[in-house]
Amino acid sequence: MIRGVIIMNDQGKPRLVKFYEFQPVEKQQELIRSIYRILCSRAENVSNFVKVDSLCGKDVRLVYKTYATLYVVFIFDNSENELAMLDLMQVFVETMDRCFSNVCELDVVFNFNKMHTILDEIILGGQVLETNSSEIVKAVEEILKSLFRSVCVCVCLLHTQVNINIDCLKLMLTTYVLQVGKTFKFKHSRIINFWLAGSVAAV
Repeated sequence: MIRGVIIMNDQGKPRLVKFYEFQPVEKQQELIRSIYRILCSRAENVSNFVKVDSLCGKDVRLVYKTYATLYVVFIFDNSENELAMLDLMQVFVETMDRCFSNVCELDVVFNFNKMHTILDEIILGGQVLETNSSEIVKAVEEILKSLFRSVCVCVCLLHTQVNINIDCLKLMLTTYVLQVGKTFKFKHSRIINFWLAGSVAAV
């Protein structure tokens, strides 16, 4: 079972934390600090796998990798294969790169909910759901489509209930859709154009 996923910067500040077993906040913070101390003290030419029995319990290990200013850490028990976890980490990073175009620390910070959406498409309840990066990106885009529909419906309902200037309404909707599209940096703009055309026509 996968016990947790952590992304932290090279200063030890957590940018994304997800535990699949309940941990009190104080325990989480202490665990993150301890892991950071371990990672900082390791040489570049040693293994990426670390035993953390004293921190997380018997037969628990972590695998980590450094990407620019970020440490990506997967914590798991002996029911998971070490190399499979390393491959899964690579899938996670590749998916982030495809969604954000060369993901960086700021992408993680300012797209917190989207990061969790991506992670939830890969791991759920500590179990691996999907390892195909293309399928994960497709699922995330489907979630965006559903979000667009919900926003369009809400905006249209708002317009019927409250006397809002129609040009202001169109501007709000257009800005929102473009911002989401920019955040995910779609390679093709057809999804954005479709929703802009359909949504603005609807209002």
